[in-house]
Amino acid sequence: MTTLSSRPIQMAHMNFGYGESLTLEDVNLTLDTGGSLGLVGPNGGGKTTLLKLLLGQLTPDQGEIRIFGQPPRQSRKLVGYMPQYVNFDMNFPITALDVVLMGRLGLTRFMGSYRRQDRQMAQQAMERVGVWQLREQRLGSLSVGQRQRVFLARALVTEPRLIILDEPTASVDQEARQDIGRLLGEMKGKVAMVMVSHDLELLRSCANRLVYVNKRLIPYEKAEVAREPIFLR
Repeated sequence: MTTLSSRPIQMAHMNFGYGESLTLEDVNLTLDTGGSLGLVGPNGGGKTTLLKLLLGQLTPDQGEIRIFGQPPRQSRKLVGYMPQYVNFDMNFPITALDVVLMGRLGLTRFMGSYRRQDRQMAQQAMERVGVWQLREQRLGSLSVGQRQRVFLARALVTEPRLIILDEPTASVDQEARQDIGRLLGEMKGKVAMVMVSHDLELLRSCANRLVYVNKRLIPYEKAEVAREPIFLR
C-alpha cells in the first residue's frame, strides 16, 4: 500500500497465523465511508481474528492494515467495539452507567475524572439504546439482552466513525434482537460498520456487502445474504 487513505478500512495482502499455521491468508479488503460489511463463515474460519486485527489487538505477519489511513492502534479513538462476550465477575459492583462511561476512557481530560460532556454523552448513548433507566443497576443483575444494549451504548459513546460488532444479537431474546437490529439499521450509511453475525435478518437490514471468511475472504453480492446454505459450509 503506497499511499494512505481516509477510508475506514484498507487491508492489503495481509497474512496472520497462530504459530506456523495461517489463520488468514492474502486478505485484501476495503470499506468506504458509511459502508457496512457483514462477515460470515464457519467457526475457526478467522472472523474473530480479523476483528482483532482491525482493532489493533493483533499484528499481521505480513501485509498492511490502515484504519482511516493510520495503523489500527493509532486509530482506536475513532472506533467503537461491541464484543460478543465480556468476562466479568457477576458480583462486581459496577453499574450500567459505569460500563458505558468506560468507553470515554482515553478521551477524558484528566485520568480518572469524567467531564460533564462525558456524562451527557453516556446518557445520550444509553437513551438511544433504551437502557438509561437501568443506569444505577449492577451489570450482573441485568438480563443478557440488557447487557448487550449496555455494551452497544459503550461502543457508541465515543461517537465512532467505525463500529465493529461481534455477534451483537447472540443469546438475546426476540425483543432485544429486534431492538438492536432497528438501532443498527438506523446507523446504516451514517457510520461505517463491520459485523460478524449468523443473524440473517440482521444482515439483511444492516449489511450492504457480505464477505465469507474461511482463511481467505470471498465476496458475495447483497442478494447472497438471504441464501442460508452459505452459513453451512
